[in-house]
Amino acid sequence: MLAARERARARQTLMIERFGLSGDVQYDWSMDDARITWSRDGEVFLTGRLTMIGSVSLARQTWLWSWANDSLPHAVPGDIERVRQYGERNDYPVLPWRGFDHHPDLVTEARTVAAAVLDAEGLWSEYMDEVRLHFMIHGLARTSRHPK
Repeated sequence: MLAARERARARQTLMIERFGLSGDVQYDWSMDDARITWSRDGEVFLTGRLTMIGSVSLARQTWLWSWANDSLPHAVPGDIERVRQYGERNDYPVLPWRGFDHHPDLVTEARTVAAAVLDAEGLWSEYMDEVRLHFMIHGLARTSRHPK
């Protein structure tokens, strides 16, 4: 777990530095096509693919894996089923459970281990309608030479 957490932290820092994702950067994302784009001054300079890891219901204080959520658009869970399978094969708790009571350490563990299993470039989360959505970012590609 500690190795996965350190790996996620290092990759997150590298992603932000390498692609200039700080300062006056705007982003747009869609669960329908599992895409995220970053722009500066109205010009898109980076695109990526999202894989939804899971979500936390703030009202119920529960976690639900995206592989267990039938209401999601088809594209957004991506290969998250591989994380569940990894948990089953390796007798790793949390990963094969459909959900669990929210606890920050368990959510961190779910996110970081999932990111390691699927070799994510970064992690990202967003609040939406009393739910915190957790994603991995993959396949980052520059679309312009917009300066940092």
